Amino acid sequence: MNEAEGLRQRRPFRPQVITEDSPAQEAKEGSTYSSKVFRVTFLTLAASLTVPLLGVTVLLDCPIDPQPISLKEPPLLTGVLEPNIKLRKAERLWENQLVGPESIVNIGDVLFTGTADGKIIKIEDGEIQTIARIGHGPCGTREDEPTCGRPLGIRVGPNNTLFVADAYYGLYEVNPGTGETKMLVSTKTLIEGQKLSFVNDLTVTQDGRKIYFTDSSSKWQRRDYLFLIMEGTDDGRLLEYDTVTKEVKVLMVGLRFPNGVQLSPAEDFVLVQETTMARIRRYYVSGLMKGGADMFVENMPGLPDNIRLSSSGGYWVAMSAVRPNPGFSLLDFLSEKPWIKRMIFKLLSQETVTKFVPKYSLVVELSETGSYRRSFHDPNGVTVAYVSEAHEHNGYLYLGSFRSPFICRLNLQHV
Repeated sequence: MNEAEGLRQRRPFRPQVITEDSPAQEAKEGSTYSSKVFRVTFLTLAASLTVPLLGVTVLLDCPIDPQPISLKEPPLLTGVLEPNIKLRKAERLWENQLVGPESIVNIGDVLFTGTADGKIIKIEDGEIQTIARIGHGPCGTREDEPTCGRPLGIRVGPNNTLFVADAYYGLYEVNPGTGETKMLVSTKTLIEGQKLSFVNDLTVTQDGRKIYFTDSSSKWQRRDYLFLIMEGTDDGRLLEYDTVTKEVKVLMVGLRFPNGVQLSPAEDFVLVQETTMARIRRYYVSGLMKGGADMFVENMPGLPDNIRLSSSGGYWVAMSAVRPNPGFSLLDFLSEKPWIKRMIFKLLSQETVTKFVPKYSLVVELSETGSYRRSFHDPNGVTVAYVSEAHEHNGYLYLGSFRSPFICRLNLQHV
């Protein structure tokens, strides 16, 4: 036996050790392998979807050309603005008998409003009756709206005549007894070289001589109001119509979605809601400040729609979208991010985007100087949804809406 063979014989036998950890180790290695496969597959799938999507968004046209807008941090919803559910004490009237009663007036106890199907109606003793129609059918779709007509602001003038602002047709005088309509200002007429595309609201002097009205945009129509807000278009105007001379004057330009308007009780100035900027402008129509303008209320807690007088000498302002603070405000988030707005509207329709805006109805009462007196809320729009106006009559607030199928009535003694 040589030395090498002797060493091999003396080498101890080392049996193979099988432990319970071996299958676990194999399972772990298998799991790691599966995880890697999943990650690779997921990333490949994500890339295969993202790259074409980015390509499509680059190639797709965007219907708006959004501009960056600078908004202040929204006011804190504390004190007078503290959230509550007081609007939920309102009762719904004539539900599913009308749609979109935007603005409301009364002659005695008879109510008048304009609806989404182009009608001007009166409500007397609980009964609804159509008294006039400025446009013509068919109605009911977005495409029909320009021919159907959309009466928005409505006011009572001397001798109980009605003045109506139709978004597509212009300013009209309506006889509430006979239903006869008379055109005062047509949207087909250029005013200082600019067309009227979105006639919105109006306010009338007590003698009926002057009518102040807003044209929200010369580019966007009412059916594209969300484009108007998101683009930040500043082509809105405040105008004056003289019922005697028939002349139309432009008083203010460069407004971002001018909406509701209201003469002061003394008729020395007109308040203009500038919806996109969440503020109220003031234009002086008489006195030493005539022709001048300033800010009445800045940085409001929501997007103001219509404004009407309150019995206390102040003003009711309706808002269908709020800028919650604390909380997340979509409008404020997007205000200085036009590239995100472009992406959104390349991929989604206005109706789809609207669904992402939280429903929240807010009505505030302002003092004669613009300070907040009180506020009524309906978070999530449970009872009062898409509020557009608060019209005070005989101890009640009648709440209009630009799309709800009812009018709400709130007893002010209960809030």
